[in-house]
Amino acid sequence: MLKKNEHIYIFLTIALAAAFIAGVLTACSNNQNTTEAIVKKYAAVPIPENEITRFNEQMFAAAKMHTDPSDYLLGAGDLLEITVFESENLNTTARVSSRGYVTLPLLGQIKVKELTAREAEVNIENLYREKYIKDPHVSVFVKEHLSQRVTLVGQFKQPGTYEYPTKQSLLDVMALAGGLTGTAGHTVQIRRHSVRPDEPNVLLVDLDELIKEGRTDLNVDIRGGDIIFAPEAGYFFVDGAIRHPGSYPIREKLELGEALLIAGGFAPWALNDSLVLIRNEDGKERKAIELDLNKPDSQKTEIKEGDIIVVRTSSWGKMSARVKSFFRNPWIWRRGDIRTRRIKNPLV
Repeated sequence: MLKKNEHIYIFLTIALAAAFIAGVLTACSNNQNTTEAIVKKYAAVPIPENEITRFNEQMFAAAKMHTDPSDYLLGAGDLLEITVFESENLNTTARVSSRGYVTLPLLGQIKVKELTAREAEVNIENLYREKYIKDPHVSVFVKEHLSQRVTLVGQFKQPGTYEYPTKQSLLDVMALAGGLTGTAGHTVQIRRHSVRPDEPNVLLVDLDELIKEGRTDLNVDIRGGDIIFAPEAGYFFVDGAIRHPGSYPIREKLELGEALLIAGGFAPWALNDSLVLIRNEDGKERKAIELDLNKPDSQKTEIKEGDIIVVRTSSWGKMSARVKSFFRNPWIWRRGDIRTRRIKNPLV
């Protein structure tokens, strides 16, 4: 004869099975997965910035954190002490003009702006060698350095204006600002005052090409006065029967299949042969696109900024998950008491 608790357990099992069937029928009749319901019921939360953290680690590894005084960039207002060791009469102290020139004995005006001290030494030696001295040796010492500056704005951890005394590359300067934030995109813009009319005043650098593909030619030299702007990344959203619903940044070209993997893949109760993609077309009303995942082209659909991917829920799958959960962790009500207690499953 079954004990009293066992009778109760069997009764609850039958009741749960009945509720399961009723729930499925109700779910089918109410059509809970309609596109309209999906559009109204999405939510998204930020994710950890693991990808940006790895990017920053690579950037700091490539950046030059210590500078050499011989790399000081010469600029307007700097006071230079120039020594020609073969002739004391050629020694001079000169201040760089607003146009970037200094005046030297025999040579007249020569341009030194945007050169390092070492580059200026070599240039002056070559000029004296052409006409006056067979093998000249020149020293350029910066007695007064009026600091140049660079400005970093946008999605940097420590945006601001920084002194720029030495010649540095893009990655070096980005490291000064602590690297990128978790909301940064995959490009940066360098805005500068053009020296020549044919020179572009805005440079666009793809950071994925620079860091991941090793395109060192994109690690351009930064000039004093440059403004470096790191824009915010676009985001897409994933919700519904997905393992990790939330918002995710778009830092490069992204397809639907990749987006689903980023969000952890389908949950066990997902309807895995179709989903809804909600897109804001031309800044107007949202448009819902039904995608059949059995078609290979659907997986290659490009994800755009602001897209909402909603994975439909399978009613059978969700109820099945609840039933499995019940049998793994059964509970009953004790008569006359609102508390619950665990009992051993007599059927196991």
